[in-house]
Amino acid sequence: MSIAIGKYLLDNPVALAPMAGVTDLPFRKLCRSFGAGYVVGEMLASDPGLRLSRKSRLRGVHLDEPAPRAIQIVGWDPEMMANAARYNVEQGASIIDINMGCPAKKVCQRYAGSALLDKELQIAAILEAVVEAVDVPVTLKIRTGVSPDNRNGVKIARIAEQCGIRALAVHGRTRACKYKGQVEYRTIREICNAVSIPVFANGDIDSCEKARAVLIETGASGVMIGRGAHGKPWFPGRVAYFLETNLLIPDPAPAEQAELVLAHLEDMYRFYGSSQGVRIARKHIKWYVEKLPRQMAVDSDVYRAESPHVQLANVREIYQEYCQLAENKQSHCQPKIPYSIVAPMESNPLKQSAMKAPVYL
Repeated sequence: MSIAIGKYLLDNPVALAPMAGVTDLPFRKLCRSFGAGYVVGEMLASDPGLRLSRKSRLRGVHLDEPAPRAIQIVGWDPEMMANAARYNVEQGASIIDINMGCPAKKVCQRYAGSALLDKELQIAAILEAVVEAVDVPVTLKIRTGVSPDNRNGVKIARIAEQCGIRALAVHGRTRACKYKGQVEYRTIREICNAVSIPVFANGDIDSCEKARAVLIETGASGVMIGRGAHGKPWFPGRVAYFLETNLLIPDPAPAEQAELVLAHLEDMYRFYGSSQGVRIARKHIKWYVEKLPRQMAVDSDVYRAESPHVQLANVREIYQEYCQLAENKQSHCQPKIPYSIVAPMESNPLKQSAMKAPVYL
């Protein structure tokens, strides 16, 4: 499966969703290194008064990232959104993504994000203005509609295609649902049938098998993974490999996880500076730790470290315990027969990882 967004042919059909406060440069680089086919930067406000704030400047950084470098913008005013798109293209963006899916109160209060979903004329005005303003592909992220009683996602998708949008990402909940309840994929399937541009299905994709089932159910061109990548930056790449080969790759071995987590923390310290880096790292540490075996007792003080040195030492100690636990468990296990062993290929580090740690029945 291949997806083209304008002139850009993606490596695979698995995208990392734009998540404010999460998909910064260090996390995007990490997910891409594990095989994510497409990554989108954090949401940037279109208000020019916020453009030079430290937060906005850091969110707009994509140093040394390979193309396509996708930046997401959010706002309600067509002219302001067009200007924001031009500015970000000047800063190096290869693709402009428009956020009309965020249900956060502080975004919707400004009549932006998913607050626009019941304003179809305004949607058209914004999309036309942005597409006309830049000579790079423009994409759109939406939800299935305003509420369960007003799933107007198909109509919005048609408007988007008519305005020149080159790809859609659709979260399978309405604005009213926020992140509660089960994802509904039927509307995504209807959207896929209604437009000819690529559509990424998004929402609660937390396993390789679920990703494949969603693609089959919706007929989408690809999947977009958000919270499923929290604490598992390797997950989008694993999904991509599974979709290509039908082979599962286990999570990295404990020692490998320790190495990548510590490297991720150090990358955040370099990117944000020591003080801010420690604070931002806390949520990532929490997500990483939540994925560890339940029998591991983690002191809550690990999240309160105020310096990189202490934070790294705390995390290193957690993973030393994890490695020891895994080693003890392995020594008590009977040998098992792997049902799939993938031959290593130099061009695909995922396949090398599979060889190191085959999946067992």
